[in-house]
Amino acid sequence: MPKVSRHTATQGGDYGPVVDHSEDLDPYTVDFLTFREDVDHTPLLKGLPEGRCQCPHWGYVFAGELVFRYPDRDEVYRAGEAFYAPPGHVPVHTAPGSEYVQFSPSEEMRRASAVTLNHFPPLCG
Repeated sequence: MPKVSRHTATQGGDYGPVVDHSEDLDPYTVDFLTFREDVDHTPLLKGLPEGRCQCPHWGYVFAGELVFRYPDRDEVYRAGEAFYAPPGHVPVHTAPGSEYVQFSPSEEMRRASAVTLNHFPPLCG
């Protein structure tokens, strides 16, 4: 049975405000995410339909707080809570120190990541 931890994941990277340790466990991608800073993903999602992430995610928040905006509401996910984020969301707040794991369909995740990483600020060296 395939498995992964944040220590054994071979994909992702350190993107400055965000550290992502990920692995494809077909047909899903597992991402262990740590936010050093509050990140509003709104500008990162430009180029996706309606400027919203179209990839569903299932996750669990280990620490901190996340806020995802939907067309009709905001949802707050806090430490100790599992969540489902259907297509059409925008992560608008991630408290510094937030840590969570999310599970996403790999193909949809690749499409979303291809757009968001193009808008991510370059790392300072």
